[in-house]
Amino acid sequence: MPCLRRSVRLAFTAALLWSFSLSGAYARKQDTGFLNRTVAVDGKVYRYVVYLPFEWSSGRRWPVILFLHGAGERGEDGMDETQIGLPMALRSHPERWPFVVVMPQLPYVHHHWTDPEMMAMAMAALRAEVREFHGDPQRVYLTGLSLGGYGVWEIAKEYPGRFAAIAPVCGGIFWSYEPSRWRDAELPEEYSRAIGRTPVWIFHGAEDRVVSTEEAQIMYSAIAKAGGDVRYWEYAGCQHNAWDKAYSDPQLPLWFLSHRLSDIPTAKPYAERRLIPLHPTPIRLDPSAYDALEGEYSDGGVVQITILRSGDRLLSKNRSGALAQLLPETPDRFFYPSGSSTRIIFERTSAGRVTGILYRDDRHEEFWSKTPLRDFH
Repeated sequence: MPCLRRSVRLAFTAALLWSFSLSGAYARKQDTGFLNRTVAVDGKVYRYVVYLPFEWSSGRRWPVILFLHGAGERGEDGMDETQIGLPMALRSHPERWPFVVVMPQLPYVHHHWTDPEMMAMAMAALRAEVREFHGDPQRVYLTGLSLGGYGVWEIAKEYPGRFAAIAPVCGGIFWSYEPSRWRDAELPEEYSRAIGRTPVWIFHGAEDRVVSTEEAQIMYSAIAKAGGDVRYWEYAGCQHNAWDKAYSDPQLPLWFLSHRLSDIPTAKPYAERRLIPLHPTPIRLDPSAYDALEGEYSDGGVVQITILRSGDRLLSKNRSGALAQLLPETPDRFFYPSGSSTRIIFERTSAGRVTGILYRDDRHEEFWSKTPLRDFH
């Protein structure tokens, strides 16, 4: 009996140790997604958010992005800065963004990312997360929108040699709260000299009435003239919100990843300026081709969209009954002239019979099957 009791005690102890070991292993698993953090600078504590991709692990070095929000996301909660711009792109397409992303927040009492103390706070948050989450110092990038776009230019100037590439969105260097800066003809050269060969991708809306498009054009010209590495994309028909288009472009994260800090000294001069059209140029189709496309398209028995021809136009009617014109990009691929990223793609059998629609926007795609056309004319 003593031997039996001793065996039972040993088995119980082993099971207890295994349980503690297992719970410790689970406790060590790192949470991913949007994580709350704080940083103290000069005795003041600031809340902010860091994003970790789902596949993050401590076994390798990770590229890091410092993202600066716009004026509408200022606050003390450390969370509003995750509502628009790059954070939304992280939610929509996490597979495109294998980065640690640091998102500091500008308090209400400070109005600008160009304030030295606010730049210091943003850089302190960046340093903390590079340390905590195995950031790769060779692959640290900087981007921001509107008010944050101004911050991108300022931080790039004040902290040269820290970033492998920068992407200011609808920002500039001529601060609205210091109108006299427009009279300083040497400012663009001062910024371009500090930035040097650091790769820059500028985004701006051609119809921006909040931050003048001239701000982007001036900086593009200054960097190009200085022999820097710069590309400038101006979106036709786009007003201040250039960030939805910029951050939803799958080329942007790939562009970031193509640059390392050690590449900058040997970078060759490069300048590219493009006007991005609101939508593709529609092709010419015989309107009779639309007849085969007419019909109701359903998902699980629920009509999602109705396609109908009206003279030489193809129209879509949504579930609320609203009509919109569709224009052909190819014989089976259509877009809305509003500039939406949505595409309506008709699928056919090998014999050419239309079987359904692949509805695709920037976030997802769905297949809706074609059902017999009811009399809706």
